[in-house]
Amino acid sequence: MAVKKAARKSTAAAPAFPARPSSPGSRTPVPATDSPRQQATASVQRLVIDEGSADQRLDNFLIKVLKGAPKTLIYRIIRSGEVRVNKGRASADTRLALGDEVRVPPLRLAEKPADEASAVPAREFPVLFEDEVMLVIDKPAGVAVHGGSGVSFGVIEQLRRARPQARFLELVHRLDKETSGVLVIAKKRSALTSLQDCFRHRTAHKTYAALVSGQWPEKKKVVDVALHKFLTAEGERRVKAVAGDDDEGRRSISLVSVVKRFEAFSLLDVTIKTGRTHQIRVHLSHEGHGIVGDDKYGDFALNKALARGGEGPLPGLDRQCLPDGRWGRMFLHARYLRLPHPVSGEELTFEAPLPAACQALLASLAPAKPANPSGLSRG
Repeated sequence: MAVKKAARKSTAAAPAFPARPSSPGSRTPVPATDSPRQQATASVQRLVIDEGSADQRLDNFLIKVLKGAPKTLIYRIIRSGEVRVNKGRASADTRLALGDEVRVPPLRLAEKPADEASAVPAREFPVLFEDEVMLVIDKPAGVAVHGGSGVSFGVIEQLRRARPQARFLELVHRLDKETSGVLVIAKKRSALTSLQDCFRHRTAHKTYAALVSGQWPEKKKVVDVALHKFLTAEGERRVKAVAGDDDEGRRSISLVSVVKRFEAFSLLDVTIKTGRTHQIRVHLSHEGHGIVGDDKYGDFALNKALARGGEGPLPGLDRQCLPDGRWGRMFLHARYLRLPHPVSGEELTFEAPLPAACQALLASLAPAKPANPSGLSRG
């Protein structure tokens, strides 16, 4: 496939932290400290929305403007009314229009060391398609799509570093860090909103390859189970299956077909009709067949056995086919995506080949035994 260029959007501003009031109820910022990494913004910022930011949600715009600021801060200053759009209160999901004025309150900024930005390594990724409005790449496993939550940088930051001339590069959708495969990036704001509408209105069709433990039931073609997001006691994001589409969960649908059976595993194609967080991982685990290598929802004993190399036998697996006899990633790969071009409307199809490591693991697995080896009819 051909690859298209990715677009980048940037509204420059220093990372931010709220100004601590000098007395209860006061909004006067604390004077700047002597620390070279902190300084207080003494005045309100009034930012005018340009073409690159038009039609963006207010919360996403502020996340870009206040680089490094915790999202809890962003939502707090929106809820409190300290952020104003055209002098009026606004909600996090307010869509900004060309020419809107956004008021950002005085904040305490945490400055990055001069060499921190340069610490992001420039990197290009295998290109599946590229034109003047969009870029489609084959993301490797183990690379986050963006920085945050303990990750200093991801695909989008590395691409921006590699393409300093690009005026706009934004993620259209996301893949988990350990998921590989097709990832779409917009190079223009208009393309971003059009492509995101495709995902939102389900005109984008995504299929993933997943290797799961056990024998997936042939008749189980649809998983229609609501999912609920929550935080663990340690503050980690998790998702669980719940009964019904109520206040606790959102309806989520995955279509499943068996591609190949092995002695102790099943290779599946999973097409998602809804795009919930960790949807495939939780749906397959909920059905009793966790994805191989999934450290959040998978079979932990199996994952440990696969990761520890030659310290013990595994059913139906020849370790000699694996590099060092080990398996160290999640077997979930976004292998296929079909959607309309954001400008021409032409239907585009992108396919990312199964990574070499995944192919090696499949080669190490013993095929399933025939249900009726003799070939004789029964009954």
